[in-house]
Amino acid sequence: MAARPVATGYGDRDIWRIALPMIIASVTTPLLGLVDTAVVGHLDQPQYLGAVAAGATLFSVLFMGLNFLRMGTTGITAQAFGAGDGDGARHALGQALVVALLLATLLIAARGWIIELALAALDPGAAVAGLAREYFAVRIWSAPATLAGFVLIGWLIGMQDARGPLAMTLATNLVNIVLDIWFVHGLGLQVRGVALASLLAEFTGLATGLACVAARLARHPGRWRITQLVHPDGYRRFAGLNADLLLRTLALMFVLAFITAQGARLGDLVLAANAVLLNFQYFSSYALDGIAHAAEALAGKAIGAGDRAALARMVRRALRWTLLLAGGFTLAWMLFGTGIIALLTSIDAVRATAGAYLPWLVLLPLVSAWSFLYDGVFIGATWSRAMRQVMLGAALLVFLPAWLLARPLGNHALWLAFTLFMAARGIGMGLWYRRLAGGNDTVRRHMP
Repeated sequence: MAARPVATGYGDRDIWRIALPMIIASVTTPLLGLVDTAVVGHLDQPQYLGAVAAGATLFSVLFMGLNFLRMGTTGITAQAFGAGDGDGARHALGQALVVALLLATLLIAARGWIIELALAALDPGAAVAGLAREYFAVRIWSAPATLAGFVLIGWLIGMQDARGPLAMTLATNLVNIVLDIWFVHGLGLQVRGVALASLLAEFTGLATGLACVAARLARHPGRWRITQLVHPDGYRRFAGLNADLLLRTLALMFVLAFITAQGARLGDLVLAANAVLLNFQYFSSYALDGIAHAAEALAGKAIGAGDRAALARMVRRALRWTLLLAGGFTLAWMLFGTGIIALLTSIDAVRATAGAYLPWLVLLPLVSAWSFLYDGVFIGATWSRAMRQVMLGAALLVFLPAWLLARPLGNHALWLAFTLFMAARGIGMGLWYRRLAGGNDTVRRHMP
């Protein structure tokens, strides 16, 4: 059942109605890792901490690579919302859930190969490897809830609802924290307890998300078309979109892994200092992503409504807020960066080394802000091919050459290359945005 396209709601209040809950949800997520670390860090053997760290890293890589499920769902759903297409919104949800559950089934079926390949790459000691297998064997069963949760979050954002994802995140994190403490210190389940807490927390988040989705569906009439969900042709656009997003994500993961690997080659001190400094970038990116999520929802709505003027107006306003927030982080890192480093590590040599490279982190929020905002716009507009091309170009034609040319500078070369990589992403996407969104009929031509 189709209604009239949505033509209003692109102002500052609309941006922050979505951005603020998403910022809160994003910045609470790292707290979960701190709790996991604190819970097992007080056990009597260090291998418990190593096993949880190894297992959590493996799942972070797996799920980060599959996060295209959220991004692809947001854009398609937001466009259906903008067009007033209740049937299309339901199709986007059902289609993405089918794909998520199929991928989760593949992960579970291949769980033996996955853990052995991961342990071969990480090469931990025998005690840590055994405990990591125990952690993985439990937590892998959370894959259906985690991947379906990605879909529900993406769908809710596309439907202009940020409170649902916030409720899902808070429910997941709170349950995980409580069960962590109970299972590990109350029941003595150690590493298995940490994994079991994560498993049950993910299904709690899924249940919360399903309740939010049901409430949203009740407010937007439409019909489910089962024939579209079972016919392979209906997945062609979804598959192409998500293939582009997967390649884009893999390129980003390559850059981050390269920084870690090259930092390790420069010595343990540089590796530790870079790990401390990356927390600055991650924290600012979590916050800036909140505005990018708003841009996803509103850009998709504008595309669905065929409203080029609304798209341009929203991008200008969202970019202004993104730059203001990024400027705040730059000022904070400039004034308090040294103190934050001191809070993150008590080792004087690591503090001094991190302080030497802190100016790069002071600069990065303002350099990165553009790419974060345009990521949101392109996801909402489903311009995935352009996202893929820009990310691959920035990684292969800017990041790697910059590092090779500046390599004699040591760790400064890594941070210079990363800064230029983020700048290239912002410039490239900005230029591509002007091409894709320009002209009287361009927005409609790029509608699916």
